[in-house]
Amino acid sequence: MLRRVEGAIEEGVTIQCAIEKVFRFYRDFKNLPSFLGDVMAVEQIGPATFRWTIQGPLGVRANWTVRVTEERTNELIRYETVALPGLRTYWEIHFACGTDAGETEVREVMKAPLGRLGRAALALIGKFPAEEVRSNLHRLKEVMETGRVTDTSYSAPGKFAQ
Repeated sequence: MLRRVEGAIEEGVTIQCAIEKVFRFYRDFKNLPSFLGDVMAVEQIGPATFRWTIQGPLGVRANWTVRVTEERTNELIRYETVALPGLRTYWEIHFACGTDAGETEVREVMKAPLGRLGRAALALIGKFPAEEVRSNLHRLKEVMETGRVTDTSYSAPGKFAQ
């Protein structure tokens, strides 16, 4: 069941691939840089904790510590940044069988810190979370269905250059 989160961004995509394969690929966080537009590298630093290297506006790189807070195989991955409670970013990735055999419905719910104010501040520096979420899910679909990325929207410049 999708949990509604106040002020969250929600997007979904249908992927022509078995749910087990999509879940397993996404859950291996080392795969995230292959489709997340601003995540350049992921390193596991604990059983459920990872260091993400993010490329931000103007080429500035930063590290985030992210922890998995809940996982249900082939259903849900919930994770968040490790920060003060009001400054955390939260993600829920929901997986469900599609209407046709071999399809997977992936739905992302993302809540950025400071709600609308936080999203407005990000927009001022050229980051638009709703568009990034949509583009990231589209790239996940591309990677799962074709093995490559062609959508370079809302990604670090040159990241997905062919």
